[in-house]
Amino acid sequence: LPKPLHPGENSFSKCRTQLATYLQCQHWNCIGTIIPFLYSTSTMCISETQVRNRSSVRDSSTSDRRLQSTSSHSSVGNFTAKTTSPKRILEKHDSIDARKCLVAQVGLENFIRSITAPLDLTLPNAVRFNMNGNGRMQTWEDVYMAERVYTQCLGISKRIYQMHAFTHEPDRKLAYFILEEHNERTLPFLPGFDFHVLVFTYYNDRNEVTAVDVQYDQLSFFLHCFGLAQLHAWFVEQVMTPLIIVWAKAYHNSGLVNPFTFMLQLILFPVLLMYYWGIL
Repeated sequence: LPKPLHPGENSFSKCRTQLATYLQCQHWNCIGTIIPFLYSTSTMCISETQVRNRSSVRDSSTSDRRLQSTSSHSSVGNFTAKTTSPKRILEKHDSIDARKCLVAQVGLENFIRSITAPLDLTLPNAVRFNMNGNGRMQTWEDVYMAERVYTQCLGISKRIYQMHAFTHEPDRKLAYFILEEHNERTLPFLPGFDFHVLVFTYYNDRNEVTAVDVQYDQLSFFLHCFGLAQLHAWFVEQVMTPLIIVWAKAYHNSGLVNPFTFMLQLILFPVLLMYYWGIL
């Protein structure tokens, strides 16, 4: 019979080899020897596995603590939050009450009134409505009136609003979602288009909507309105981007990349163009 395993020999292959050797015994009187050996071998293998698992858990927990200690003081963008940390992010996502809420309505007023239903919010006439930082209205009447006027000015005959990715943060009294607009046009040569907007809705302790913040790419919106979005995309991809890549490589290789030299270029470049064109 082969020698029993020593405590330092923790290889599973040796366990299997010795087990196979003992199973080759053809005499019944070997059974009394095999059974104790199987028990001791299996116990030793199980003990080695447990020790290995405990050591890996200790290593991972130590690395996690080291990672947390080095990154817990870093500032990370978190919507309107100025500072945050890994702990704050985890607490934030644990407290978020995300739900499925599908709303599709024609017209802004109908849409606004329907999206308040999931949270049982009310709409008092007074509200701070921020339209992408370019328009601030104080009442819902002004909001609905402005929407009717500028849709007619831009040749939009009908709008279908849809809501996606509705997220609710009760501790901040905040609900935000992605608003999808399907715009149909009054003139045949103006193309219809879909557009996406990010909407933040704030409410108070009485479940009254107090403020709405709408954020979107305004340049892209007007390019879609005038049917120039595809032309602009082609110009940026085929003309502007190659030139910017060449400038970025040269600027990077110069070793002078910093905010001061960048601002200096922004000032000098238009001055040189105006001088070249004879304006100056």
